[in-house]
Amino acid sequence: MSDYHEPTNELSTSTRDYVRALNSLKEEIEAIDWYQQRMDVASDQQLRKILKHNRDEEIEHACMALEWLRRNMDGWDEKLSTYLFTEKDIVKIEED
Repeated sequence: MSDYHEPTNELSTSTRDYVRALNSLKEEIEAIDWYQQRMDVASDQQLRKILKHNRDEEIEHACMALEWLRRNMDGWDEKLSTYLFTEKDIVKIEED
């Protein structure tokens, strides 16, 4: 199955890079979910520590992909600047 919905030869190089970054971000977030669930059910404390370490590594990778998108794909910087690192009600930020 292709990651593309349009013919790849018609897509710009930058769009193909965006697809790579977006797919990597999705994969990292999925891995975070898996490790989180495994941590919850692991009975061995050493295994829990390993799974937490692995989860945290995936969080790092997701943040790196997100930062690349912020720097390179239109729209990300504006929205991330609006919503991240604020204390306001998240939904009300949009309303304001």
